Amino acid sequence: MSVLHELEATIAARKGTDPESSWTAKLLAKGPEKAAEKFGEEAVEAIIEAVKGDRAALTSEAADVLYHLLVMLAARDVALDDVLAVLAARQGQSGIAEKAARGDS
Repeated sequence: MSVLHELEATIAARKGTDPESSWTAKLLAKGPEKAAEKFGEEAVEAIIEAVKGDRAALTSEAADVLYHLLVMLAARDVALDDVLAVLAARQGQSGIAEKAARGDS
């Protein structure tokens, strides 16, 4: 089991528990919108560290982004394996071709 799968399991175990017992439970209790907001905040912090070039800070912020992504997915009942399946399906094809097939610009 990967670290991300273990973290996903921990997040799932905290879902619906006493919000005063953990940060994860508190965040999930506030709903998917709050989870998405927090993910966005962490993503911006990672962007700032990437621009600044602080490798250690970027590494730490990237970990926060991954954690909050998993919380956001859990808030909407989206499994990590579903996301990984999409990534696996995209492997071996050009990113440009894949984006064109989705109609993205």
